[in-house]
Amino acid sequence: MKKSQLSLKWLEVFQQIARSGSVQGAAEQTGLSVSTVSHHLKSLEQSLGTDLCDHTRRPMRLTPTGAVFLRQIDEAMRLLIKAEIEAQSGDLSQTRSLSLAMIEDFDSEIASELARLLSQSMPGCVFRHLTRPSHDILDLLRAREVDIGIAAKLQFDAADLIEYPLLRDPFVLAVPTNKDVTADACLNGSAPLPLMRYSRDQIMGRQIEAQLKRLRITLPHAHEFESNQTLMNMVAEGVGWAITTPTNYARASRFHRHVTLLPFPAKGFARHMSVFTAELHPSAAVETVASILRQLIQTRAIDPAVVRMPWLRDSFMLLPDRDAP
Repeated sequence: MKKSQLSLKWLEVFQQIARSGSVQGAAEQTGLSVSTVSHHLKSLEQSLGTDLCDHTRRPMRLTPTGAVFLRQIDEAMRLLIKAEIEAQSGDLSQTRSLSLAMIEDFDSEIASELARLLSQSMPGCVFRHLTRPSHDILDLLRAREVDIGIAAKLQFDAADLIEYPLLRDPFVLAVPTNKDVTADACLNGSAPLPLMRYSRDQIMGRQIEAQLKRLRITLPHAHEFESNQTLMNMVAEGVGWAITTPTNYARASRFHRHVTLLPFPAKGFARHMSVFTAELHPSAAVETVASILRQLIQTRAIDPAVVRMPWLRDSFMLLPDRDAP
């Protein structure tokens, strides 16, 4: 059987160039120098004997051959991740039941891909998947009604639960694309549109209200929503503006053409997402779920958002792993 001469690092760099549209962007994402990224791409193209990128275009675009190659590489890298997870999962193939509760923020392709990968890794397992608000998920964990929860971290430590940090999800402003509204005008009350609020029954809504209070910002209270989709629809229709996060914005993809995100102009703040479990649950399954989610969040949420909005690069990111030094 013919062995591939391609370097895994070449392939990873090529993926980043394809996502960011530039060698510079790939260098920032990988932590490599621009010259190193260029060298890896050149080595890959020379090994294949064909150009994968149109080097004359800015942003850099894939050639037709490069686009086909990228699809194949994306699938191959997904299989490598799956193999790595399975190799690290120990006796997970013997797991017979597992219940997970997840916040709606990931109830899209990330949740479905997580379910698919877990099913492949644990073929004999019966899964139970729930979607709940963060505070309900933590209550379910404490009552031992679910094994694993993916939720926003509370403003105080949940000392009775084990936490595996996942994501820093910064708060940003969402404004109608067709309205001339600045971030400063929104916060100082001079914008012609009202604030569309998240429900204060939710952790996210309470966190936003607490930050506004700390900044001594008082805005009329006219609209409050539990549904992220409804709130984003109101912004898209030009009815108001909102304080939200990139993850919530990503969920409302059908409104993206009509909603623009702006950096929060005052002191920035963010919510943290984590995997939680009660102490009695075996750690192997939790660590596997956390590992899969970190991969999926990076590739399905963070990378596309940063390509579209580079100003998010330093704030929308994975949190250090629980066991990292």
